Parts: sequence; C-alpha cells; structure tokens
Amino acid sequence: MRSLLSLLLWTAGMAFAGEYAVLENGALLHIDHHEAEGAKIRLFNGSGSIELDAAQVRGFEVDEAIPAAVSIPSRPDAPPALSPERLADRAAEKYGLPPALVRSVMKVESGFDPQALSPRGAIGLMQLMPATAETLGADPHDPASNVDAGARYLRELLEKYNGGLRHALAAYNAGSAAVEKYRGVPPYAETVDYIRRVERDLKKGD
Repeated sequence: MRSLLSLLLWTAGMAFAGEYAVLENGALLHIDHHEAEGAKIRLFNGSGSIELDAAQVRGFEVDEAIPAAVSIPSRPDAPPALSPERLADRAAEKYGLPPALVRSVMKVESGFDPQALSPRGAIGLMQLMPATAETLGADPHDPASNVDAGARYLRELLEKYNGGLRHALAAYNAGSAAVEKYRGVPPYAETVDYIRRVERDLKKGD
C-alpha cells in the first residue's frame, strides 16, 4: 500500500508523452516507459523510477500522441472604415445628389467629426436629431448610417421644395415647420448663417 501511495504522489501532476501503467486496483499512472525484471517491474518517469511487484501491474497502455496545436488562421482585417468624405460621396451617389453638396453640408454640420454632438443633441457627421434618426430608421452613432440618413433626408427636402436649395437647407437646419411658417427661409441668424456657409463652401469646390 505504501509503495502504491508513493507511486501516486510520484506521478501526480505529470503529463509527459509515454504510456500508462494499469495497476491491479484499476488506477492509471502516466510514465515515460517501463522495464520488467523477473517478478519486478520498474516504472520510469522523468529522472526518477520506482519498482513494483509485477502482480501489482495489470498491464500497460500506450499514451496517444498529443496533437500539435491547431493553427487558427487569423481573421482577415476588417476593411478600413471609410473617411467622412468617402461616406458623403457614396451617399450622394445613392440618392442622386451632388457629392459636393453632401460634403459641404457635412462640413458645416460637424466639421467631418463622427463624434460631434451639438448642445441641442444633434449627433454625428450629419448632425441628426434623435427623433429624425428614428424616423429615418438610422443609428445616428454609426457614421455610415448617419451619413446615409442625412443624405436621404436632404434629398427628401429638395424634392419637397422642388429643388430649392435654400429652402431645403433651411429645413435641414431649422425644421420644415419653420420654413412653412415663414414661407421661406426663416429669419433666424443661425439658419441664415448656416445657408451662407454651405453656399460659400460649395462655391469653393467650383
């Protein structure tokens, strides 16, 4: 019993390739190899060994080879995020708008900053209000979704005002209700300045 206990302690924690000694009591002991000498069997593990009566060992089982670590190919890098300008161009093409117009609106709205947040709560590159983003089914915090929705909204406003750019820009900035109320560009300093800045930026691109 003492020799078996010593053997169990001796092999505890070992995990080398080799074989298993199957003891008479059913226990499995991992060893490097063994040698039989008459009625004795010597079990080798690492730099040590232990001798048992042959009657204490039922047999041996070959340890299956440990498979090599599976090489998992790294996932291909995600495509680089599009620049704000490229997002503007893509949305403009999708909704039939001049790319320069969408870029100019984006520049004036957010300065091409995807993280822009206005004091009134407008979000992202095209400065969508949460309610507007919800109506358009967009995630205002996702640049691509934000720009797509902003360009779509701008297209809808241009159609509503029969291509009148100033009316569309005024509605984008101050809301359609303000444009309807004043039957044109509302006399808000912010809105008037907004339209002037967009038009000025458009002219730079000419």
